Amino acid sequence: MKICIVKLNLGAPDAAGSGTGVSPVRFNYAANPVFLNPPARRRCHYAAFTLIEMMISSALMALILVSAYLCLGAGFSAQKLIEPRAEIIQNARVALAIMAADLRAACPLSKDEDFIGMTRMLGEVEADNLDFATHNYTPRRAREGDFCQESFYLDKDLETGQFSLWRRRNPTIAPDALSGGSKEEIAKGVVGLKLEYFDGLDWYDSWGEVKEPGKDQNSSREANNLSGLPEAVRITLLMDSNPRKKNPDIATDEEKPEPPLVFQTVARLNLAEVTQDNSTSSGDNSSSDTTAQNGGNNF
Repeated sequence: MKICIVKLNLGAPDAAGSGTGVSPVRFNYAANPVFLNPPARRRCHYAAFTLIEMMISSALMALILVSAYLCLGAGFSAQKLIEPRAEIIQNARVALAIMAADLRAACPLSKDEDFIGMTRMLGEVEADNLDFATHNYTPRRAREGDFCQESFYLDKDLETGQFSLWRRRNPTIAPDALSGGSKEEIAKGVVGLKLEYFDGLDWYDSWGEVKEPGKDQNSSREANNLSGLPEAVRITLLMDSNPRKKNPDIATDEEKPEPPLVFQTVARLNLAEVTQDNSTSSGDNSSSDTTAQNGGNNF
């Protein structure tokens, strides 16, 4: 549809004298293209994605979602693995700190036994035990001092089948220094306890011996690891790396046993030199007394 605008000039009559005064005006369509085809000029052009672009974007989105899911799953798996092990590490640190603090203030256990460290096996588990006395004790009742008889040992829990580290404490001077008192659990999930003793030159797997009444003493008493206090004790504590399993004795063959977590520390006995000096001086005094008595008998 074309629109034509005509301009009428109602002026004076023309030269022919017609007197109409109307002169037609031609409209220039070329100078005004908007009127050539108005519907065509108002046509809109809409932009959109092609099918290939949609497929590529969908594939990329699926890849991102799968990657995010895998990262999230790995995070949860790491959390399940780290949380119990963090608790194990904390329990082992506390147990070693307790043992080291008591050993640093160790003193002779009784007149018959100074310091007793024995090797022991509970099935396939290495479970050494230790008996000594310490001054690292805070009195809680009347007529108690800072002297306390102690023992460290492993014991098996019948319900879970796991071993635990126990400490026996007896703040009274009992006739039997290896029994009595109260016990407390220090750490759970222990799979091994190894104790080594240093005399200043070598490391020994055991220290001291239990003196039985009527037992004859022989030349083996001259060994360095049979009397007195060691200068240092090396503690090796093995903890179960997977404590969530209830009973390791009924584990299936498909489950591979995980290696235990090993913790180690060395505790130096601060009173070892004092004890050795006292024993040496007492031995010299006894020998001098014996010599004096023998000399007096000769006269």
